Amino acid sequence: VQLQASGGGLVQAGGSLGLSCAASGRTFSSYRVAWFRQAPGKERAFVAVIRWSTSTNDYADSVKGRFTISRDNAKNTVYLQMNSLKFEDTAVYYCAAGAGYSFVDAKNTGAYEYWGQGTQVTVSS
Repeated sequence: VQLQASGGGLVQAGGSLGLSCAASGRTFSSYRVAWFRQAPGKERAFVAVIRWSTSTNDYADSVKGRFTISRDNAKNTVYLQMNSLKFEDTAVYYCAAGAGYSFVDAKNTGAYEYWGQGTQVTVSS
């Protein structure tokens, strides 16, 4: 199984950016797919998660109302649309996939078996 994250870049504060996570090697009908981010000197932190089968989602408080996670069944791809970006959103963003439906442990990195390589998002103030 491979997850390929893409779409990062440099954007001014207040701008928008969209990330993609393309999955190959299996379908994710019984999986959760999430985005995490890691800023320099900080631990990897939960951003958003989506339940593949129902598109039910959840977000970190810091991105609620600004970020939207979605998925495309046909393309086996998960997206993260990021609007109203802030300087503190600067980080390497990772997508991850883990078996199961529950969101109880969705904010823990240990809940995910598969990880993408990460894509840099830099927001200039």
